[in-house]
Amino acid sequence: MCGRELLPVLGQPQPERADAARNRRRIIDVASRLIAERGAHQLSLDEVAREAGVGVGTVYRRFGDRTGLVWALIDEHERRFQTAFMTGPPPVGPGAPPDARLRAFLRALVDRMVTQQDIHLQLELGAAKGRYSGPYRIHHTHVAALLNEARPDIDAGFFADALLAPVNVRLIRFQLEERGMSAEEVKSGLDALTDAVLHAPPDGRGGEA
Repeated sequence: MCGRELLPVLGQPQPERADAARNRRRIIDVASRLIAERGAHQLSLDEVAREAGVGVGTVYRRFGDRTGLVWALIDEHERRFQTAFMTGPPPVGPGAPPDARLRAFLRALVDRMVTQQDIHLQLELGAAKGRYSGPYRIHHTHVAALLNEARPDIDAGFFADALLAPVNVRLIRFQLEERGMSAEEVKSGLDALTDAVLHAPPDGRGGEA
């Protein structure tokens, strides 16, 4: 995956004709399922087109190649996630206390890593090459805002980084496959880490003495 930079930010319009939007949705849904079943490296645009009920030329014109389709999936999943935590129902969305929203957000992020491992590996490969920063910045801003609301006396920016650091697909895959942990155990561990941050003494990283 190279030469592509996506900075998915909610609010960037994507105007489409109704039929084009329906075709795009079918293609994205089929490709997501096939990647979950077999991995991105085995994704066939011909098969995606056949199962989505569209012409293969439609897929190639819209996405260019397999790499373009994978990055479109990354963008689509990120937009859906942003919608959930910005305007969706609580506790991930507005309406719950900040500590509950924080735990729910991190748990939802773990679920994404578990169910979309192959896609998130592509994101982390891009991050290693300095090509991916938009989604992380948005996640960090959201986590820092919740921390600042719950604990205005600590350095929300620093602790947002600390809470997001363990939520990466390589570590979670290692925990699941090598350590034999379940996804629920990973999320429970993050709950404990979140509690530790929420009850951290008001000193150290920019807090009050």
